Amino acid sequence: MMAMSFLPLQRPDNLTTGAGHPIGDKLNIITAGPRGPLLVQDTPFIDEMAHFDRERIPERVVHAKGGGAFGYFEVTHDISRYCKAKVFEHVGKTTPIAIRFSTVAGESGSADTVRDPRGFAVKFYTDEGNWDLTGNNTPIFFIRDAMLFPSFVHSQKRNPQTHLKDPDMVWDFWSLRPECMHQVSFLFSDRGLPDGFRHMNGYGSHTFKLVNAERQPVYCKFHYKTNQGIKNLKPEDAERLASTDPDYAIRDLYTSIANGKFPSWSFYIQVMTFDQAEKFQWNPFDLTKVWSHNEYPLIPVGRLVLNRNPANYFAEIEQLAFDPSNMPPGIEPSPDKMLQGRLFSYPDTHRHRLGTNYLQLPVNCPFRTSVSNYQRDGPMCMLDNQAGAPNYFPNSFSAPETQRQHVETRFKVSPDVGRYNSADDDNVTQVRTFFTEVLNEEERQRLCQNMAGALKGAQVFIQKLKKTVTLPPKNIHCLIGSVSNSSVDLALFLVIILLQGEFISQCLVESGLNQVFL
Repeated sequence: MMAMSFLPLQRPDNLTTGAGHPIGDKLNIITAGPRGPLLVQDTPFIDEMAHFDRERIPERVVHAKGGGAFGYFEVTHDISRYCKAKVFEHVGKTTPIAIRFSTVAGESGSADTVRDPRGFAVKFYTDEGNWDLTGNNTPIFFIRDAMLFPSFVHSQKRNPQTHLKDPDMVWDFWSLRPECMHQVSFLFSDRGLPDGFRHMNGYGSHTFKLVNAERQPVYCKFHYKTNQGIKNLKPEDAERLASTDPDYAIRDLYTSIANGKFPSWSFYIQVMTFDQAEKFQWNPFDLTKVWSHNEYPLIPVGRLVLNRNPANYFAEIEQLAFDPSNMPPGIEPSPDKMLQGRLFSYPDTHRHRLGTNYLQLPVNCPFRTSVSNYQRDGPMCMLDNQAGAPNYFPNSFSAPETQRQHVETRFKVSPDVGRYNSADDDNVTQVRTFFTEVLNEEERQRLCQNMAGALKGAQVFIQKLKKTVTLPPKNIHCLIGSVSNSSVDLALFLVIILLQGEFISQCLVESGLNQVFL
């Protein structure tokens, strides 16, 4: 393990207080005699202690444990036919970026080698304002409706009574919401334990809208494929590292960049026309499903390169804030329910965690363009507060002009407004495809073993697995495809989990499993 040390810096001339006053003695407090009480006039002590008492800020509700770095995005292929955003303006154009990787459920001090999705958030400092892509290392997510997000997160956190991690909570929620099973299958496959942050892919996950210069929109998904090659940890190695080097992934990223081995990812998009979306087999905005690469192939766009470590972790990584509503002209949201919920949730939590003016922090500031608006004041206003410019609109003085060419594209909404239940929107087909066509036999074995091991901690009524069931492979073929006799018992773990919740389908009836398990 490489020892980390402070980078060589130019030594400042004088030690000072926060107000810049020189300090004569930093080792001894002012007291009334050598054994007497301290004096409140010891301003260097008061200055130091008062700041120390307040130096912690709330950690992120999710994605608390993470690391990051800085670099650039370079365009390698022209996609102007799809998108007018200047970040894609021409081949060879480069844009500064910041990327933060993270786990999801763990606290800031938790191990980063646990089985958990990995956050993969990219901030592009474009000359049309910042663009934030808040994604993960999987193309899907556990839920498709933002209403469930707080409950999902609570289920992954600590029990409110015992303050312990609780497998009952985890599996109870997953089993009652069958749309979770696609992501759960990813999570308990080999992909659930990536070897650090450099050896995993990233995804924007949500469906977005791209708009070209002629205002012609298409839907799209964003992908980043690692150029270091996919590499995952074995469960036993992940457990060992969790105890011997709980910051393994952060250390690996930092060390690699410090040694001049700059990690990179190839950037792609998938494109779906509005007509194709109308005819798509599933809801194209469903975050629990993918778009087939055969029908909607990856289109190369560019590459992401990380070549600079943070100069200070708190200033540049802990305060780094991503907001999916930060989209430059040419990129717009889709009706994705989870994306729509995050458009509000992310900036709202940043204002709580970092303050009203968090966008003025250097790492969040859109430094490649100028900010002109009517937002003023608030705690920690760090810039000139836009000086004497009018703070109301419209006005007859020096008002910044709106730009009609950047008005968002129109879209039709025809159904009645209401609360629509999407719980049963085919939660099995893509899970079956992943299990039977994406994974090989050994990977299927490991997925089921991993899932079985994790279920051991849950109560029997949640597991619904303690009963011994013997079925020939043909009886579960229509749910998970053909499997060998040796893997039937393991495959049943996946099958039973798929049957949790209120789910009945023709393939379930045909398999006979509805009579066995329900």
